[in-house]
Amino acid sequence: MSRIRRFDHVGITVADLDTVSAFFVELGFEVEGRTFLEGEFSDTVIGIPDSRTEMVLLRPPDDGTRLELTRFVRPDPEPGSPAAMATRPGLSNVSFEVQGLQATLDRLAAVGYRLIGGVGEYDDVWRMASVRGPEGIIVNLAERFD
Repeated sequence: MSRIRRFDHVGITVADLDTVSAFFVELGFEVEGRTFLEGEFSDTVIGIPDSRTEMVLLRPPDDGTRLELTRFVRPDPEPGSPAAMATRPGLSNVSFEVQGLQATLDRLAAVGYRLIGGVGEYDDVWRMASVRGPEGIIVNLAERFD
C-alpha cells in the first residue's frame, strides 16, 4: 500500500504575490524560488487549459513544510472574500509556532496587520493569536510556554 512520505507544501492562490510574500518573509520564511508555470504539464495537473501562473516557494526556518504562493496570470482570477471567517468552507488558516509572540504581533501591527480577536492561553501550554494577513489570509501564531 502506498503511503505519504512527507508533507511537502501548502499552496495558497493570491492576487498580489509581492505583498503576500513580503508578509510571510516578515514572519521568518525565506524565498526559496520564484518562477512562472505554464504549458502541458501545468495544464494537466491543475486541469485548466492555457493557464499561466507565477509562483513563489517559501521555506520556513526549520526547513520543514514549504508555503507555495501562486498568482494566476491566465485565466483571470475570480475574486475571493478577504473578510471570510474561519467558518467558511475551504482553507481556514495557516498556523505557525513562533518565538516571541507579542514581539511578532507588534511587528505585524506596525505594518498594518491586526489581531482578529485577542491573545488566548490554552492549558498553560500555548499562548495563541490569530491575525488577518494580506488578502484576508488567517494566520494563527502560537508560542509554547517555557
